[in-house]
Amino acid sequence: MDVLALTGIGLLTGVTTVVFGFGGGFVAVPVVVWADAALGADAVRVATATSALVVVVNAGFATAVTPRRVLAALRGSGTLLLLLAVGASAGALATRVAPPAPVRWAFVGYVALTAADLLLRPGFLRPPTRPGAVADGSRPLPVVLGAPVGAIAAFLGVGGSVMTVPAMRRAGHTMHVATALANPLTLAIALPATAVSLSAATVPSAVHTQTHLVGLVDTRAAAALLVGALPVIAVLRRRPLRIPDRPYAWAYIGLLVTVAVAMLLSR
Repeated sequence: MDVLALTGIGLLTGVTTVVFGFGGGFVAVPVVVWADAALGADAVRVATATSALVVVVNAGFATAVTPRRVLAALRGSGTLLLLLAVGASAGALATRVAPPAPVRWAFVGYVALTAADLLLRPGFLRPPTRPGAVADGSRPLPVVLGAPVGAIAAFLGVGGSVMTVPAMRRAGHTMHVATALANPLTLAIALPATAVSLSAATVPSAVHTQTHLVGLVDTRAAAALLVGALPVIAVLRRRPLRIPDRPYAWAYIGLLVTVAVAMLLSR
């Protein structure tokens, strides 16, 4: 039943990968915490690692099928991608020693604060119109955000898009462009985080359960999520949803709130 449920959630992660640029990890963390509840406190650590692997595959596939004209907005962003990867490596290493309970509450707190910020501070629901803030995706994400975004995303398992989409939105991007560009940026975070997670020692609690771990990654949960997600990504990239910009932004905030609540309930 867990496998069927995870595959069904995988369908949702496919939608969030394409529509919101989440790569699936943001949704996967509370779901894997629920599926691996037998691991106790270690479930959060395993969920964060598993979500990173799911993001690598989902975001990589979504990036591969994104039109080149959209990805051209990231031309010259090599330094940003490198800093995202460096920060992600540090964040993933930190999860190996951090107590699981505070990580759970940090996840919920960060997502809740992000949602509140998007609602209260101007620039997300209605992007500013000013010189240099354009809607065609030509303004890059500030390089200075690379390392901290990568570190926080990998440590909490929230996925880079929780930070990159709002930042690009306030830089003047439409939601369609910001969410599309979030996938390659998220991939730069997820790759080193996954490498660190796969090389980590398996948590002791896994010995007494039927959880199949490679390092800190639950391979069964990851496979089920990907089986559901990849076909959806392929379909939605070929036939993208046409969502007006402002309702699109509201839907993004709504998903943030939903996932924060799901994380609170997955105990």
